[in-house]
Amino acid sequence: MAKNVGILAMEVYFPPTCIQQEVLEAHDGASKGKYTIGLGQDCMAFCDEVEDVISMSMTAVTSLLEKYGVDPKQIGRLEVGSETVLDKSKSIKTFLMPIFEKCGNTDIEGVDSTNACYGGTAALFNCINWVESNSWDGRYGLVVCTDSAVYAEGPARPTGGAAAIAMLVGPDAPIAFESKLRASHMSHVYDFYKPDLASEYPVVDGKLSQTCYLMALDSCYKSLCDKYEKMEGKQFSINDADYFVFHSPYNKLVQKSFSRLLFNDFTRAASSIDEAAKEKLSPFSSLSNDESYQSRDLEKASQQVAKPFYDAKVQPSTLIPKQVGNMYTASIYAAFASLLHNKNTTLAGQRVILFSYGSGLAATMFSVRINEGQHPFSLSNIAAIMNVSDKLKKRHEFPPEKFADIMKLMEHRYGGKDFVTTKDCSLLAPGTYYLTEVDSKYRRFYARKPVENGTAITNGH
Repeated sequence: MAKNVGILAMEVYFPPTCIQQEVLEAHDGASKGKYTIGLGQDCMAFCDEVEDVISMSMTAVTSLLEKYGVDPKQIGRLEVGSETVLDKSKSIKTFLMPIFEKCGNTDIEGVDSTNACYGGTAALFNCINWVESNSWDGRYGLVVCTDSAVYAEGPARPTGGAAAIAMLVGPDAPIAFESKLRASHMSHVYDFYKPDLASEYPVVDGKLSQTCYLMALDSCYKSLCDKYEKMEGKQFSINDADYFVFHSPYNKLVQKSFSRLLFNDFTRAASSIDEAAKEKLSPFSSLSNDESYQSRDLEKASQQVAKPFYDAKVQPSTLIPKQVGNMYTASIYAAFASLLHNKNTTLAGQRVILFSYGSGLAATMFSVRINEGQHPFSLSNIAAIMNVSDKLKKRHEFPPEKFADIMKLMEHRYGGKDFVTTKDCSLLAPGTYYLTEVDSKYRRFYARKPVENGTAITNGH
């Protein structure tokens, strides 16, 4: 039986094209601070015409295999989580197969998982469960979370973003899953959905979506606490985890969510709540659940109580989501990558609780234990390979007019065929894949920017 199954290695990729939220705010004529303080966002990444979810996935997967020295023959399962539909039948996973086919490996299980922002978590659990099961053949699992989040012009547009994250799954992992400590909440709601197949833009009920997120959080946390108490014979509180990582549509919701956990601890009379916190929160003890989701005063009071805990337990995981934006399936794992980036030297021996949410809705709260790991799968090496600061630093900020033009072009080309892109990869880092054309039969073709004075590698032609 495989032990300490979890994430062995990670690679994160986001486009080098971005726009500052402050600049977008001014351009949109929004009140000052609406996107930066109101949403809690700093910057937003976006795909231009040569990048999409497939090219980002190829880049993340190839980079992970090459940098960690993993033989493509060693992959036995490959799962992709995404809600960005480029084909209603052909999975994104199939586009990644040429990476493995050229090494003679076509024996790879798994396809795509889809449910708003939750697909990546479903894909990850499938791989974890496979390694823990009788079906496991001794090889690695590989998970890719990839999305390009775009919105129509208007108040939702600043909540976009784009990224792909690849994760290698296997035993003796530095990020080991506590598989028994996992709680889900699934229900049927129309908070965010994409019924119009001719458009990339979602239909969103923003207020409902935020309430659904918090309801799912409450439900998962309650179940997780119950499971922990059955297993350990003692009460769980936020003190029993060193860090919390949230799916991050925008940072303000992460702040609200964490303070909501503290309010849960208060209603359960948990040890994390001292006398001062009790005093601040008791005026709200008689609120019904529904009232508590709408109460601004409760939100304020619980955020005040949560602030010191938030700074220590949550803030280290917010870097990439605040800088890149909402990456849908990749958001929660980009937040986790931020934690590894910021705390890799002190994480060993710690417990991290993650909360994954996908509209419609599907949510799970789960726990991982961090170990030092062995080279090349050590925490310090994972952080060095992801090289987050450098990737953020090397981006190119676009003016809002140019950003708007690119969004128009992408909207026009969505679902289109028979076009060739500029093939301009000057902004892309060496080794990055990019889209070259979509032919008259809707077939997509990609090339790879030379790694070191080499020639471009094409995929498809």
